Amino acid sequence: MRCESSSGSSQRREEERRDRGEMKEIRIGTRGSPLSLWQANWVRESLSQAYPQLRVSLMRIRTKGDKLMDVNLAKVGGKGLFVKEIEEELLGGWIDLAVHSMKDVPVQLPIGLHIRSIPRREDPGDVLISRDHLTLEELPLGAKIGTSSLRRKAQLLSYRPDFRIIPLRGNVDTRVRKLEAMDLDGIVLAAAGVKRMKLEGSISQPIAPEVCLPAIGQGALGIEARIADDEVNQYLSILDHEATHMSITAERAFLRRLEGGCQVPIAGWGSVLDQGTLILKGLVGTLDGRKLIKGEIEGEMGKAEELGMALAENLLFRGADEILREIYGREIARAL
Repeated sequence: MRCESSSGSSQRREEERRDRGEMKEIRIGTRGSPLSLWQANWVRESLSQAYPQLRVSLMRIRTKGDKLMDVNLAKVGGKGLFVKEIEEELLGGWIDLAVHSMKDVPVQLPIGLHIRSIPRREDPGDVLISRDHLTLEELPLGAKIGTSSLRRKAQLLSYRPDFRIIPLRGNVDTRVRKLEAMDLDGIVLAAAGVKRMKLEGSISQPIAPEVCLPAIGQGALGIEARIADDEVNQYLSILDHEATHMSITAERAFLRRLEGGCQVPIAGWGSVLDQGTLILKGLVGTLDGRKLIKGEIEGEMGKAEELGMALAENLLFRGADEILREIYGREIARAL
């Protein structure tokens, strides 16, 4: 266990660097999956182009989620499984920033850390990859669909109750290979990951949000840094996309109010119109998809936090509290 404080180790390294007349180094922490490395390299290249005086490097960090590849995330508490070890390195001063998929980031961050920048979002939706490029409507009765997302499972079963949902985990390319290896009729993946891995040709159908509303933060990258590291925070400012940041803020406020995790089907998607109006759609469903409570709200982009909370309250009032209470075995307190 590394015990040296963040401020002490970082300050000492900076003093040593200046004494040697070296370029400033920015170290990015990332998981080692192909998609994670693509994301981290995108951030590295963006920073290097904007600041030629920087030397930007990557540090691969294996998380608990990477070690539990054969375990259903819903059964072990999925939120935080892909970020905790990286955040520990960030707090310890061994890396300077972390690049995450925002859908993996818990709504509560460790003290001293924040999501400094959220770049422009890729496609937030889901896509179907199927045998013979059949659509959801064309798949045979009782088709086997691979996904480990309870959010996708609930919405797919609501759309086609005859589907058989098969647990499926792994990297994007691994899941695509399992389509044949596991004799599945189709798999459902995040569009962003498929596109970033240059696998668009495999897509059989983009799934409309009316059929499958995206996960909170899906398609967006989050760049996490130490709040007190003014220099790094300044460098990262150029990567932030305000409309995306506000959309994700609304989605995460919605999730935080619902106290949601990977054990319950919750979905949310925020988007900002040209005039600065933020539209947020949300959903809470039962595990079998027989009941989906949906809602929508819109307002000023600058009130993203309030919009997310208000939409959550609306869904709780309309019955989402009963669904959450049944799944969690506890009551979700309503705000006064």
